[in-house]
Amino acid sequence: MIPDNNKKKSPLGDGPKMPKFNIYWIYGLIAISLLSAKFFQTAPDITTTTELEFKQVMLTGGDVEKIDLVQNKELVRVYIKVDSIDKDFYVQKLKRKMDKAKIKNVPLFEFNVTDWNSFNERLQRFYEQKNIQEVPQNAVKEGEWFGPIANTIFSLVLIVVVWVVLMRKMGGGGGSGGGPGGIFNVGKSKATLFEKGGTKVNITFADVAGLEEAKEEVMEIVDFLKQPKKYTALGGKIPKGALLIGPPGTGKTLLAKAMAGEAQVPFFSLSGSDFVEMFVGVGASRVRDLFKQAREKAPCIIFIDEIDAIGRARGKNAMMSNDERENTLNQLLVEMDGFGGDTGIIILAATNRPDVLDSALLRPGRFDRQISIDRPDVKGREEIFKVHLGPIKVSENLDVHKLAEQTPGFAGADIANVCNEAALIAARKGKTGVEMKDFQDAIDRVIGGLEKKNKIISKEEKEVIAYHEAGHAICGWFLEHAYPLLKVTIVPRGTAALGYAQYTPKEQYLYTIEQLTDQMCMTLGGRAAEQIFFGKISTGASNDLQQITKMAYSMVTTYGMNEKIGNVSFYDPSQENTFQKPFSEETGKIIDEEVRKMIDAAYHRTLDLLTLRKGEVEKLAKELLDKEVLHKSDVEALIGMRPYEEEKVVTFDVEESKSAETKTEATAEQNNNTAAIATDASATSTADTAIVNEPTTNNQNSNEASTETTS
Repeated sequence: MIPDNNKKKSPLGDGPKMPKFNIYWIYGLIAISLLSAKFFQTAPDITTTTELEFKQVMLTGGDVEKIDLVQNKELVRVYIKVDSIDKDFYVQKLKRKMDKAKIKNVPLFEFNVTDWNSFNERLQRFYEQKNIQEVPQNAVKEGEWFGPIANTIFSLVLIVVVWVVLMRKMGGGGGSGGGPGGIFNVGKSKATLFEKGGTKVNITFADVAGLEEAKEEVMEIVDFLKQPKKYTALGGKIPKGALLIGPPGTGKTLLAKAMAGEAQVPFFSLSGSDFVEMFVGVGASRVRDLFKQAREKAPCIIFIDEIDAIGRARGKNAMMSNDERENTLNQLLVEMDGFGGDTGIIILAATNRPDVLDSALLRPGRFDRQISIDRPDVKGREEIFKVHLGPIKVSENLDVHKLAEQTPGFAGADIANVCNEAALIAARKGKTGVEMKDFQDAIDRVIGGLEKKNKIISKEEKEVIAYHEAGHAICGWFLEHAYPLLKVTIVPRGTAALGYAQYTPKEQYLYTIEQLTDQMCMTLGGRAAEQIFFGKISTGASNDLQQITKMAYSMVTTYGMNEKIGNVSFYDPSQENTFQKPFSEETGKIIDEEVRKMIDAAYHRTLDLLTLRKGEVEKLAKELLDKEVLHKSDVEALIGMRPYEEEKVVTFDVEESKSAETKTEATAEQNNNTAAIATDASATSTADTAIVNEPTTNNQNSNEASTETTS
């Protein structure tokens, strides 16, 4: 070991090192002092006697100097005269000869008294009978010593335990350190560090599927850290930050975990809420400490999950402002743009709310790259299924292509949930492998909820539900732009759903007025069927009405699909939380009128269609009441083939040797692929869960798929 020559030597030489001061010494000294004050007091050695001996021997012999009446202990302590201590009685009683100098004013005997009044009377009569001079007596009270000492010790122990626990808790809050003085670690970063020889991540890029474009950009950052000369030789600089943007469940955090597993550099991982604390200034302090640790470990990567917890736009709404959060964001902005490009610190963040982030946080120089992660298409879903099916024992006839087709709109987390549910269903049935039927049941479970076969429904309500679902199915069957029907059932599922019709939507990104109008008519099919066959309507279509209202308002106010309003869009994502509407009161009245006209026209069109197809609706409803579940093949057998040819983006039908591929134009704004799952509720609930594909302003998580197809 190399000696440190820079250390200053003590002028007294290299003597023995003094032990370091510890706060626990004070506690020990206090305890010892209290115990010593009680235990080291010289207590007299008192011998027990009786009242009879006291009277017949001690008082009669004139040996008693005085007595103490200890009232709180019911004791009488006897003081013997110094001249009488050498008598044989006292030598035998005390079993030793006492030193006269030590017994002065010291009680040598004591006896118990049950009642002080009777004792005084007996003692007074004894004085009179024996004609003995009364001895002085003092009434005293002695304090308890064991109880106070025990209470003191218990209090000290309790204080020490609470102090130690508090110190450890506060010390554990920081990234490092603990014990005494750990309270100051509350401002330390809480990031988890992944590096060689420490905590490892077992996820790699091979476990990430369906995100090829995003994976390529992230892999390039990892490659830059591994081979910086490859890029710097051409004058390139390492990106300072990358922001992963996408809906929930699309794999943003999974991609960051894969990056941590692949990168050969230290990886700091934490969430945006880790900066939030009840103490003022703690968030900014943790940001400073995080970047201090990162500079010591550079080159490295910092991953902040859910960065919108601290990255929200500042000062837009004075009523909702948060000074502590804004101070944390200000410190983060300074740190991100405060280090040079050659330090090798890359900031990776993830959020599903990019619209609420501060513009200063999104500018180049802080987040140079914004990586969009959308819901996967058919090809991406197939790859994700293959990843999650790896550890699952599946049957040989499982068609992964069909599973991908039956799950449009599913994100990676949804597909993982479907695979797990299918394995659980197969295990519950005692199968040796997971079959296609198990996956279809799992998709139904994810979309509609748990099947409730024992739910009690009256015959009249069941009939209303059957005709309601038949109305949805017939509208979808005979409308050109409606989604193809996959399955219709009146088996209750979920918390309030009493039935649903299930469709397979296209992988579509652009919608015309005709397509949206057909979707509205299909959604209104349930209520129209109730009106035609029962002459009255129920609460079962509550969710249907919500869906078509949203769709109609989007068509009028967002997409300019109304002649009277014109090609105007009133949607502004930055003004979502404001109280002021972007149009006048007069324009608002016109919008309401046009929406009402649009919905009324769609409803009358639906009534005309179902009146024309009344026989098919009745036939389908009766079959539903009999079988409860009808698939596409059953509907074809009842009412014939669908009059419109179904167009598919990708066709995997190998048996018919059809490999048609239709190119569709895509936009980055709207990729909302959702299926119509029209579910009905009883009169006391509002649960007609109709998830209809509507091009609303934000991408919505819609899980829709078919459960069984028959070729």
